[in-house]
Amino acid sequence: MIHTDGLRMAIDIGGTFTDTVLVNNASQVVATAKTPTTPNRPALGAVAGAEHVLQVASAEWHQVTGFIHGTTLATNALIERRGAETATITTHGFRDILEIAYERRHSQYAIDLVKPNLIVPRTHALTIGGRMNANGRELEPLEETGIEPVVDALKSLQVDAVAICLLHAYANPAHECRLRELLTDHLPDLVISLSHEVSPEAREFDRLCTTIANAYVQPLMASYLQDFEARFRQKGLSCPILMMTAGGGMTTLDTATRLPIRLVESGPAGGAVLAARIAEATDETDVLSFDMGGTTAKLCLIDDFRPQTARKFEISRAERFIKGSGMPVRIPVIEMIEIGAGGGSIASVDRLGRIQVGPYSAGSDPGPAAFGKGGDKPTVTDADLTLGLIEPGRFAEGRLRIDPDAAQRALALDIGEPLGLPPDQAAFSVSEIVDESMASAGRMHAVESGKDLGNRLMIAFGGNGPLHATRVARRAQMRRVLIPRDPGVGSAVGFLFAPVSYEVIRSRYARLDSLDIDGLNSFFASMQAEAEQVVRAGAPHGQLQQRRIAYMRYHGQGHEIEIRMPDRALDVSDIPVLEQAFEAEYSRQFSRIVPGMTIEILNWGLSVSSPAPAQGAFSETPPQHAVMSDETRQVLCDVSGEWRPAQVFDRADLTAGATLTGPALIVEAQTTTFVSADFSADVDGQGNIWLTRHKEASR
Repeated sequence: MIHTDGLRMAIDIGGTFTDTVLVNNASQVVATAKTPTTPNRPALGAVAGAEHVLQVASAEWHQVTGFIHGTTLATNALIERRGAETATITTHGFRDILEIAYERRHSQYAIDLVKPNLIVPRTHALTIGGRMNANGRELEPLEETGIEPVVDALKSLQVDAVAICLLHAYANPAHECRLRELLTDHLPDLVISLSHEVSPEAREFDRLCTTIANAYVQPLMASYLQDFEARFRQKGLSCPILMMTAGGGMTTLDTATRLPIRLVESGPAGGAVLAARIAEATDETDVLSFDMGGTTAKLCLIDDFRPQTARKFEISRAERFIKGSGMPVRIPVIEMIEIGAGGGSIASVDRLGRIQVGPYSAGSDPGPAAFGKGGDKPTVTDADLTLGLIEPGRFAEGRLRIDPDAAQRALALDIGEPLGLPPDQAAFSVSEIVDESMASAGRMHAVESGKDLGNRLMIAFGGNGPLHATRVARRAQMRRVLIPRDPGVGSAVGFLFAPVSYEVIRSRYARLDSLDIDGLNSFFASMQAEAEQVVRAGAPHGQLQQRRIAYMRYHGQGHEIEIRMPDRALDVSDIPVLEQAFEAEYSRQFSRIVPGMTIEILNWGLSVSSPAPAQGAFSETPPQHAVMSDETRQVLCDVSGEWRPAQVFDRADLTAGATLTGPALIVEAQTTTFVSADFSADVDGQGNIWLTRHKEASR
């Protein structure tokens, strides 16, 4: 029987599969599960995965003392436009914030430009009188007599939610708070999101879009989280349920229900947390996290053991790789690039005879053709199966019947016949396209960040990441890949190593040469109190850590640079230190400073977090010893393009120090690692698999 004192559970609900991980009080994984996601009632698939891991561990619900959950539900609702009927209320004269946007086209010369779908049509954009200035001083009182027409309009439009974004509410939220009171008196069931709570920063368009996104998914997420909690409480779970956030931390159910926009991309954030911890454990300072699941692939740059972060990203771009073509959301987020390239991504041939893969996915229902659940479109998983890279009997721990013939038929019909290719070459072509798409996304993400992939270590996980890692790495000119333990449920494992945290970013304009130290310290004290209140709800005991940031720029510039501040109250001696830090970072990014220019700060950030779970000591790797397998499978080699035998290993049988050469397949419960012919594999003392690319294998 497995020792089960103080178990912690993590559940990551993805578009295709739901991943569940159970660890003991020493942070050792004792059981994992990958179950098909149940799109109509996601909690059902989550409960099934939880019951499976408890059964494997011979444990009971009352032994679970920590529970963390991440979900793509908010993301999918925004992308698929399945949220609530939403209206906006802005200050008189600012009805057309959404229509004006940034006053530019995201593609200057596109004749038939498709503008981003910003959810709220102009007919649903309402206004009310009252005015604050940028310093938070009331210029005009809120026009409370104007509430009746607003209420009548909301009733006639039959809206379920409203996003309130009044001018300069980040500086003084009094009007927004009073307006909520008035609306609640008239419409008690209306879901209301206030911009100063969702995104208390300057820049009206971004703030309004973020508030709209929050209001749009709030009724759906509130209903879902209530159902999720009720089902697990009914099963016997007694500990608090914490939610993973887009910024890589955890928060409470109450905060998640109030600010569901912070749950967007929470699953991928868990994967980045995992990769960062592995990077620290292996002392790798330059890393690319590669998470390929059933619906999408996510890539994130990690420098000095910290994932790259941002305060803004775009949802549902009209043009996948063009900035400005989506809906901007301004929240703290781990920055990554995500493309529709997963195991369930559907392959097709366009009218020009080109193979297209994604962004549409077969999901878990009906799923790839090989699943035998009614899907008849070829997917990446069907291609991998046809290439011999997936063993049907071991897929999804053998709990899902796989039909290789159905995969070949779908590939032959939709890809092979239009292009005159046999099924294996159709599968090979699909694989080449999807791997190049992911490598191109990684290269582009690195270039946009002013970085290079060549010398980075790729840490690959997800249900399909280890299967495609060497193929993507070759195209991205990367030589080294690490496959961690339990990679198929990597994001869920990452949840268990994330701190309980909360980040607050607020606007308060200041010039560095005339900084109001006392006022700023008071400002930070209020931010700290807000963040600590949220964190203490999930981590009531223990010392908390904080991180303070100033977003600085030269006077007149449009964008800021993130500068780390002392994690304490400021004094006058800190001003020249901040100036030096800004000029050093500005020079690093732009190769020079601008002498004599005034430095100003628009936004300030503070994050509070509990300590992350301790990381175990790294075991030394014993001397290497070559291993061979008696079992082989025929695979279509990605280097030579020919069928050839590949050794098949069970990962559990590979001990520390084991080394092997490709082509080879390393099989485990939720995924398979493919070692290409030009790669070798080594197992370290922690059980990680290191893949190293050598010279091109002979063709």
